[in-house]
Amino acid sequence: MPSHLFADRPAQPPEPGSVDALITQTRRLRGDVDAVRRDTVADDEEDAQGRWQRALCDLAVHHLDDLGEHLGRLKEGLPPAPDLVTFPGQAETGPVPAPEDRQTRVGSAEWNLLTDEVTWSEELFQIFGRSPESGALPLDELGSTLFSEDQPLLTAMVTACLVDGRPLDGEFRIVRADGRVRTLHMRGEPVLDDDGCTASMWAVLRDVSDLRRSERAVRETRESLQRRREIARTERRLAVELQEAVLPPWGGSLQFPQHGSGSLDTAAHYLPSPDNALIGGDWYDALELPDGSSMLTVGDLTGHGVTAASGMAMMLGALRGMAMAGIEPGPLMGWLNRLLENSVQPALGSAVCCRYDPARRVLSWAQAGHPAPLLFRRGRGRSLQPPEGVLLGATAGAAYGQAEERLEAGDVLVLHTDGLTPRGIEFGRSDGSERLLELAPRLSAARSARDCVRMVIEEFGEGEREDDACVLVARVGG
Repeated sequence: MPSHLFADRPAQPPEPGSVDALITQTRRLRGDVDAVRRDTVADDEEDAQGRWQRALCDLAVHHLDDLGEHLGRLKEGLPPAPDLVTFPGQAETGPVPAPEDRQTRVGSAEWNLLTDEVTWSEELFQIFGRSPESGALPLDELGSTLFSEDQPLLTAMVTACLVDGRPLDGEFRIVRADGRVRTLHMRGEPVLDDDGCTASMWAVLRDVSDLRRSERAVRETRESLQRRREIARTERRLAVELQEAVLPPWGGSLQFPQHGSGSLDTAAHYLPSPDNALIGGDWYDALELPDGSSMLTVGDLTGHGVTAASGMAMMLGALRGMAMAGIEPGPLMGWLNRLLENSVQPALGSAVCCRYDPARRVLSWAQAGHPAPLLFRRGRGRSLQPPEGVLLGATAGAAYGQAEERLEAGDVLVLHTDGLTPRGIEFGRSDGSERLLELAPRLSAARSARDCVRMVIEEFGEGEREDDACVLVARVGG
């Protein structure tokens, strides 16, 4: 029976042209994968998906490197034509590299049980980090190079092969003489003599360290990505629950106050972001105050998720308490600014707060870096002239002005956060209110605040918004 020392080589050589074609295809594919790895995969350690993509690319490159080496070894067994074979990183017509010039991944061995002769290929010496002068390792010494926990596996494999005639197929880790740890995949069979007894054992050992490392990286980055997604889903659910618990539950119209002339018919709606993963710090509220007046407010905190939603809950709770205590909109904004300055989670916020006196039909209001309320009257609309006011949390000790506007029966007041309309030069204003003002004839003709909100939702609900938004409409009664 012929020796299996070089059993990894084919008995019948394939046509040279077919191997050349496979080598060329492998080289090109390897270059394409490397280009994807360089051009489209980020190195940001905080980007879990990017790290997972890079790990997959690395794994694909290792597989292709292995394939290229196997094809190269196949080529070496054919009639010499060195100018036809290339590998990744070589010129297309470069010579076949010598074995010592490329990373060795496959070696072979044969242990003769009758003569105790051990034969290793040159590549196997390189894999184990041993010099040929030191000699090949006999079977009873091979286990000394393994990790202690992997030694029983090798013993079981060799015993099953020699005693039961089973093929060898398993992996173990070795520690080379230079201290480097490598993972080897061993495949082999017993060689029987004419009497059917085991005469020798041959094996092909493949260094799969880089491959297993890449597989482990893919697995770990995939698990990391899944954990991050699960955390994101949990955070979104908490943010939604917190938002729903804090924002007013009413969806239809409410009267403030419930009786008397000049009362406000109010309705509001929260419009989620087109990207449902974004739950921001937008709020709206309408509240009847102890003196018979009404408070209207909308606002927005920077950020998304639980942090923004909890900050919104804090701000809205403080705003309600100060409004109930009778603090006017201007000073109220100053206190909100101080609250945000001293919060544990730094953030910026914009807001508008209005106080409406139904007896005088006067609206007193203040704003902090927020789009001004829009007033619609007799088919026409305009933005109220804003008083002085910077973003909440931007400047310590900021002062906030207060303006007044006399309203008339049938007037419609629209308050909204800046996520309602897309920002862009096409609107000519930073808050993009022109599209809302174009609704003036329809809003003025509406019979209720709820109808007005429905019109706004129809216009902006599925539009080009990039963020979540709130809209609050108040209609002055007769």
